[in-house]
Amino acid sequence: MTDSALDSSKDEPLRNDIRLLGRLLGDTVRDQEGEAVFDIVENVRQTAIRFARDGDPASRDELAALLDPLPRDTTQAVVRAFSYFLQLANIAEDEHHIRRRRAHDLAGSPPREGSLVFALDTLSTAKVSPEAIADFFAHALVAPVLTAHPTEVQRQSLIRNHRDIAALLDRRERLQMTPEEEAENDLGLANAILTLWQSRMLRPVRLKVLDEVKNGISYFRETFFTELPRLYIQATQQLQKRYPKTIWALPPFFRVGSWIGGDRDGNPFVTAEILREALRLQSAATLNHYLDEVHELGAELPLSELLVDVTPELRAMAERSPDQSPQRIDEPYRRALSGIYARVAATARQLDHVEPVRHEIGHAEPYATPAELRADLKILANSLKLNGGASLAGGRLRRLLRAVQVFGFHLAPIDLRQNSEVHARSVAALLAAAGRCPDYETLTENARIRLLTEELSTPRPLYSPWLTYEEETQGELAIFFAARELREKYGTAALPNCIISKTDGVSDLLELALLLKESGLLRPGATPQLDVNIIPLFETIEDLQKSAATMAGVFALPVYRQLVAGRGNEHEVMLGYSDSNKDGGFLTSGWELYKAEIELTGVFREHGVRLRLFHGRGGSVGRGGGPSYHAILAQPAGAVSGQIRLTEQGEVISTKYGNPDNGRRNLEVLLAATLEASLTDHENQLEPAGQFHAVMDQLSQRAFTAYRGLVYETPGFTTYFRQSTVVSEIAQLNIGSRPASRKASERIEDLRAIPWVFSWAQCRLMLPGWYGFGSAVDSYLGEQPEGLNMLRRMLKSWPFFKSLLSNMDMVLAKTDLAIASRYAELVVDADLRESIFARIVGEWELTRKHLLAILQQDDFLGDNPMLKRSLQLRAPYMDPLNHLQVELLKRHRAGDTDERVARGIHLTINGIASGLRNSG
Repeated sequence: MTDSALDSSKDEPLRNDIRLLGRLLGDTVRDQEGEAVFDIVENVRQTAIRFARDGDPASRDELAALLDPLPRDTTQAVVRAFSYFLQLANIAEDEHHIRRRRAHDLAGSPPREGSLVFALDTLSTAKVSPEAIADFFAHALVAPVLTAHPTEVQRQSLIRNHRDIAALLDRRERLQMTPEEEAENDLGLANAILTLWQSRMLRPVRLKVLDEVKNGISYFRETFFTELPRLYIQATQQLQKRYPKTIWALPPFFRVGSWIGGDRDGNPFVTAEILREALRLQSAATLNHYLDEVHELGAELPLSELLVDVTPELRAMAERSPDQSPQRIDEPYRRALSGIYARVAATARQLDHVEPVRHEIGHAEPYATPAELRADLKILANSLKLNGGASLAGGRLRRLLRAVQVFGFHLAPIDLRQNSEVHARSVAALLAAAGRCPDYETLTENARIRLLTEELSTPRPLYSPWLTYEEETQGELAIFFAARELREKYGTAALPNCIISKTDGVSDLLELALLLKESGLLRPGATPQLDVNIIPLFETIEDLQKSAATMAGVFALPVYRQLVAGRGNEHEVMLGYSDSNKDGGFLTSGWELYKAEIELTGVFREHGVRLRLFHGRGGSVGRGGGPSYHAILAQPAGAVSGQIRLTEQGEVISTKYGNPDNGRRNLEVLLAATLEASLTDHENQLEPAGQFHAVMDQLSQRAFTAYRGLVYETPGFTTYFRQSTVVSEIAQLNIGSRPASRKASERIEDLRAIPWVFSWAQCRLMLPGWYGFGSAVDSYLGEQPEGLNMLRRMLKSWPFFKSLLSNMDMVLAKTDLAIASRYAELVVDADLRESIFARIVGEWELTRKHLLAILQQDDFLGDNPMLKRSLQLRAPYMDPLNHLQVELLKRHRAGDTDERVARGIHLTINGIASGLRNSG
């Protein structure tokens, strides 16, 4: 199972890896399933290659003739073979990216975009002073936030298997092997692939929230524990090298956050008990990491006091240690570390009821705070530095010091999120039960604001433990009561944020404030205190358009402005890419988000509040995805300002952070982009971007009309969507703890953005990532004879427009109308099928024509040959999966209840998602 789509000489190692993995997979299929099945797989593969390469209708018919009559068990074997090849190709590509980066570093190549060195070079060219850079770090916050959105279709056991294969490939690359070592490596790969083949690809039951928590923690063990401290060290060294007169002691500005265990929006399974257990699991993982590192430090520091001096502080710590063994009486560092280990072990036992794998030597008191642990570690570091061991303090000990500062005892700050409608119902219940207002939900917005500001100004509570409340209200209050308790237990950094989904007005922020007051997280008075950040999430097009007015309205309220002042005059706003796209289409969503940022920046400046934007980006372009570096640089001038949070979702998490090398690179990219976006006027570098806004307004209006006209105004479109995609079958997959829809409804409005985008990706149309652009440009050019030149200027000079078109270019390269037409055949009503599919095809052709004209390219991905070759490699392996998926859907929907049919559909979903990579 090999392919020749890769033709560049520098890609020769990748071609070799893919050929090796394909051969081993083929051998596994032959050994496990028999020669006949192997021959079928090979025949299908060769035919699919001809179809993908030539677009030959005869090859398509031949492919159908091969696949349609396959017995059910053989069908599953074919699906698994092609799915696993795509997974193996992903591993090989990731390793090749690492290989190419190392080759550039070894060759001393110029710094690449997205690297920290490139960013610092850019700042130097722009004459940014070291004082300005120091001020950036003093106020900076860079935070990718892991979310549990269900597009990670791979099981954790298979992801671990993938890591083993990646490690074996990496070993082949970095070591000059003897024949015996190479044979051993071959055997390791063969066994890993055999394990893959004999493992279940699908989960038998739906993931629970705590399963998602454990999955999230695995990325800390794999990547963040080691690579985040290294990023801090790298940044410090680079800054010290360039600006030696400045002392660079970077604060903990870069953190990795999480929604897993705190995101209640549409997920009834996230409760107060789940939140408690999520933090306990996180804390246990953190303290176990510290125990391992302290244990390793003990092995690394057998320094004898007979040979080196130590500081009095270290000697005192060694004397206090429970380790009084005569064998280590002259080894103060080891004895001190034994004492630290005992205290961390006691902390884990007290906080998390965890028994360390290696028991401590003797009893010690637990640490009350991470700062206490860090103070002890600093004593070790200081003693080493003052007594000839400075380099010994610069390795594991330095990384551990930074880890304790960043991860504390809680690992990752968990955001709490809930829908504004739930908050409103809970507030209404509290007001009614207290006799304060029996009909809160019928009040006008202004009346709500008046009532809520009055309640926020008084210390009198509404809640009483002696009153009875409905289950929803009890659950909401329980979450906030738990949050207060957990912040006391694990530290305030454990639960710093509360997010309001579907924010559309001032009262939404005040309702959350009132719930926080009732739970003790907001305390009224002359100088009111708010313990957590209130973060509105603006999602729909209309809400984005109202976002600046909403924030201006809430800042105008003295009671709320005082709360903001108490939070250091900083306020976060979250922008929702997913629902705005589903609501208004790709072009309008991107433009309204951009305009909202500009307007919010102005409002915050006017009120003297520092704005922090939280970008709710998905994995796919249809949900705001795409390369993070260019996305951050595409923000309007002044919108980043040193602080940015953004979500990392679904399968993108494992792609970015499942491998330490890739993880470090992606963390570095976020820092580099934030530096550049904050300290240089990237947007107006070539010419003022403001002159292009009127053109974007016109394009957006036309694209919005085209998109809404199809999705929301075409009779029967919902039926077409549900019959021509796997949206119903996706809802049955065990790939996440949340339901696919917010309500029990067939309406697209109530469908979550993730299955909406994921479904269009499966049928290879990718409609949410491009629909409407072609009509918009066509109409614009019809009125503007010189319009094409203007659009090319915008592409050249405006990072926002360039990023928009680059992402669309990638999405369109992944579309396949021939495959999509097969899915259209699933629509029962022939007239409906033909009319809607014809409209989609027409829009695709217009979009392709105008996009390539603006880009001045003959085909998609003209400036990204590596991705183009990657897609060419994948197409012959995805096409049979799509073909089989359609046939299985026909059988399933015709009433075939054989579980192998349903399993086959789910296997194809898994395989196609692997091939597309960023499909959700």
